[in-house]
Amino acid sequence: MIVRVPVVLDAVQLAELLSRLHAAAWEDGRVTAGHQSAPVKHNLQLPQDAPAAREAGETVVRALERNALFISAALPRHVYPPLFNRYEPGMGFGDHVDNAVRQIPGTHHRLRIDVSATLFLSAPADYDGGELMIEDTFGTHSVKLDAGDMVVYPASSRHSVAPVTRGTRLAAFFWVQSMVREDADRSLLFELDSAIRQLSGAAGAGAAREPLLQLTACYHNLLRRWALL
Repeated sequence: MIVRVPVVLDAVQLAELLSRLHAAAWEDGRVTAGHQSAPVKHNLQLPQDAPAAREAGETVVRALERNALFISAALPRHVYPPLFNRYEPGMGFGDHVDNAVRQIPGTHHRLRIDVSATLFLSAPADYDGGELMIEDTFGTHSVKLDAGDMVVYPASSRHSVAPVTRGTRLAAFFWVQSMVREDADRSLLFELDSAIRQLSGAAGAGAAREPLLQLTACYHNLLRRWALL
């Protein structure tokens, strides 16, 4: 399931975050690459322990906590601290699959990686190339979103970042251990939750209340069956 989450960061949040990133010192992005992805990864990354990375990451996490669409799509149990990357002309990231397990730096805590996320920080007009290419059973999807918008997709997906040919592409990226491990189960719950929200907005009191209550009960009972806590 690939889901676009619009306006995770508003204009004020985005401007403040970009100000921090533009003033920061970047390093070779291969420092966090796994064995199979390091040879095809060519970008810059903000050091995880840099003050700018911590402050920007906190901004992103606070925004995620208030974003109902992200919560509905990912059903997060744990969110890996956001990272930040930078692609300049000639840089890209070849085909790869994200690691299944990641350890949170400075802790003994490991996360099973179920969902991957990219939060676009540069406007599409500011760079050429740089599309996030995600493969699923229906083919390859090219994703290039407005600044402040995010895409979430299964971490098991093969994906890449097309080479940037002009300008600079800035993004935040992170991973999620979901309460619901299987993508097919998360997709079903997401569709059911979306339908409930639409019906709740369209229906008034009276006869529609009972069917909505039944659908809501189905959602929570399925979540109760599948959630791993």
